[in-house]
Amino acid sequence: MFPTDLTSFLDLIRQHGEVAYSFMFAYAASHSLLLALFAGYAANAGALGLGKVIAACWLGSFTGDVIRFWIGRRYGARLLDRFPRFERTVQAVVRLTNRHYAWMIMFHRFPHGIRGLAGFAYGISQLPWSTFLALNFVAAGLWSGAVVSAGYAFGQLSEATMNSASSGLGIAMLAIFLGLSWLFSRKLERIVERY
Repeated sequence: MFPTDLTSFLDLIRQHGEVAYSFMFAYAASHSLLLALFAGYAANAGALGLGKVIAACWLGSFTGDVIRFWIGRRYGARLLDRFPRFERTVQAVVRLTNRHYAWMIMFHRFPHGIRGLAGFAYGISQLPWSTFLALNFVAAGLWSGAVVSAGYAFGQLSEATMNSASSGLGIAMLAIFLGLSWLFSRKLERIVERY
């Protein structure tokens, strides 16, 4: 019953649009990048509304980081004692945050493995709630606009170049695009880990 080609999958999204937006909100609150890219692609195909996808990703991303910040602020030290394998990474993000909080908040959503720990580390840092909320709101909006728009632009590009091509080629191009996006985010993650 699960769709086996891109066209069927996009039709399934069209049929259950409101559920898709809720899923995008939840996914953006917990993860980042790849599904938001695909949602932009789906918006280009008419399966989702571009503005609604950007709004769902924006609010989801903002909410997820606020929750992680609150957990870090309230339970940070106790959780690091319980999970010492994360301490080195979290402390690196805390050091970077104490020095470069604006840049960290603006760009932490892009590297693959940093996002989940960054909000938590911001809560442990000396960053005030008000500063975090303001920067996080702007950063979530910039992130959702950029990533969803990149997926939308890829959809336009692939449609223009593959009007007569088979659906399998479209899926292959989408997989390559998502794979390159993932590799780019891993490269950014390694840069952050050097600190």
